[in-house]
Amino acid sequence: MIRVGIDVGGTKALGVALDPDGVVIAEDRRPTPRGENSLAPLIDVLVELSSSLGVEGSLGIGVPGLVTREGVLRAAPNLDGVADFEVGRLLSERLGHAVSVDNDATCATVSEWQLGAAQGTDNMMLVTLGTGIGGGLVANGAVQRGMNGFAGEFGHMVIHPNGPRCPCGRRGCWERYASGSGLAMLAREAATGRRLRSVVEHAGGDPQDVRGEHVMAAALEGDEDALAVIDDFGRWVALGLSNLTNAFDPEMFVLGGGLAAGAELYLEPIARWYGELLYQPHLRPLPRIEFARWGPLAGAVGAALLPGL
Repeated sequence: MIRVGIDVGGTKALGVALDPDGVVIAEDRRPTPRGENSLAPLIDVLVELSSSLGVEGSLGIGVPGLVTREGVLRAAPNLDGVADFEVGRLLSERLGHAVSVDNDATCATVSEWQLGAAQGTDNMMLVTLGTGIGGGLVANGAVQRGMNGFAGEFGHMVIHPNGPRCPCGRRGCWERYASGSGLAMLAREAATGRRLRSVVEHAGGDPQDVRGEHVMAAALEGDEDALAVIDDFGRWVALGLSNLTNAFDPEMFVLGGGLAAGAELYLEPIARWYGELLYQPHLRPLPRIEFARWGPLAGAVGAALLPGL
C-alpha cells in the first residue's frame, strides 16, 4: 500500500509517497496559503496534494504548532489565523477516510526513528536546529506526546533567565542561543566588537546583516574567528542536550533542521562540550549524537508513517 505524508510549513506544503519498503517514490509541493481566510484554502491544498500523490487510505499530516491528540491545531507560529483548527476532521471529511495529524517535529522524529539515523533504537530524541528549536521523543519504543499532545517544545527551556527575549514572550529560551537564529545572534555580537571581518564581508559589509550561513561560509574557509563562534554555539547546543539527558536519559540524539547542512562543522564542538557539561560523564554511557539523514523530507516522511503508530 502506498503511504502519503504531507509536511505543512509556513511557505509550502511538501508531500511524499512511500512504497511498502519506505522508499520515496513521488514528491509534490504547493505554496501554503497566507493571509486572512487562508484555512479553507489550506484544506484544498492538502486535498490536491494527497490526490496527486495517489493516497490509498493512509494519509498523515505534519503541522507546526500545538497539536492535540485529536488532531486539532491549537496555535501555529507561521500559519495565519490558526485557533483550534480541526485539520484532521475537516480533511478526513473531504477525503472520506481517517487522517493522522501530528506536530511537524514529532513527524520528523518518527522518520529518523523508523527509517533514518536512529533506526533500531528504542530511546532517542530529535532536536531540530532551524529558525527555532523543536523536537520529539521516543521512549521504550513508543513516541511520547505528553498528556495533551504538546511534548517536544525543547526550544523553550529557559537556560538564561536574563537573556534575550524570545518570540514566545519569555527571556533566555534555549532556541535564542542554539538555533540558526541563535548562531546569527552570537555572530552579530562578535562582529559588533570588530571581530569576524571575513564573516562580515560575506554578509556584504554590515555586521547587522550577519546570518548563520555567513558564519558557515567563513568557517569552511578556515577563518579562526568564525570557528570560535561555532565553538561557542556548540557549547549552547550541548548545554541544552545535557539538560535533556539529565531529564530523559536517551540512547541517542539526532540533530535535524537547517543546520544539519553544516554537520561537519558543528558535530565536533557539540560533542566535545557535551562531554564536559553532562553530569557525571565518566560514570555513564554517553548517548550518541548524529545529524539527521532525511533532511527537508523528514517531516513528510514521518507524517506518512504516522498511521498505525
